[in-house]
Amino acid sequence: MSWFESLILGLVQGLTEFLPVSSSAHLRLTAAFAGWEDPGAAFTAITQIGTETAVLIYFRKDIARIISAWSRSLTNKAMRRDHDAQMGWLVIIGSIPIGVLGVTLKDQIEGPFRDLRITATTLIVMGIILGIADRLAARDETGGKHRAAKERKSLQDLTVKDGLIYGICQAMALVPGVSRSGATISGGLLMGYTREAAARYSFLLAIPAVLASGAFELKDASESGHVSWGPTVFATIIAFLVGYAVIAWFMKFITTKSFMPFVYYRVALGILIIALVSMGVLSPHAAESSG
Repeated sequence: MSWFESLILGLVQGLTEFLPVSSSAHLRLTAAFAGWEDPGAAFTAITQIGTETAVLIYFRKDIARIISAWSRSLTNKAMRRDHDAQMGWLVIIGSIPIGVLGVTLKDQIEGPFRDLRITATTLIVMGIILGIADRLAARDETGGKHRAAKERKSLQDLTVKDGLIYGICQAMALVPGVSRSGATISGGLLMGYTREAAARYSFLLAIPAVLASGAFELKDASESGHVSWGPTVFATIIAFLVGYAVIAWFMKFITTKSFMPFVYYRVALGILIIALVSMGVLSPHAAESSG
């Protein structure tokens, strides 16, 4: 991988990780459109450490409060009723599905799941689901001619059941094109949570999964020696810087705006990929990276 490729891919990772458009799909597509080798699942996982570091810094106060309350709840029964302590447990519980499936489906994630036809299909299907969820949220928020506005749930209302459903939604993002934030935010909206609550829990829930995945891939990459370390680290730093700016913008955007622009983009991109693959312009299969 060249330094120019790592710059572009780092920018793409940072720009798309927190938007409901699938960063893994965009890394795969950027390489395909540019005629580069597929950066691979290992590169994606490692550069996600950069964007997840941005989450740690942006939500540092929330995270510190949750970890503190959760730690104290281990020995103090009274603390177990504290919302922050419960959030700690809910993040752990919600991380179980992606942890189990990530290990179980590792070979599929690094191989068959990276087929562009699968990516295009998931972009379209999950885009439609996000659109439906967004419309339901908008209906509750604004009400209607014969219907009063309905109050949506906040993170104070999060239950173990909802946490597990969020976790299952996050696990779907193991398939490129689904989008971690897109799947979890859609799940949250369909369960009746506000846009801000769905996005905030989505970002917090991603921390254990992404850091664990990145550490796992770092270990494998160190042992195999098949990673271009200089460009990969450079891309990770770029992803961190860009990702932090995107989080700040996105959290403000969702308080007043709809997700529909992302829905239209996903569906259009999915249709374009199917058309290009059908015409033979793009190969559906990933070229193997030589490191």
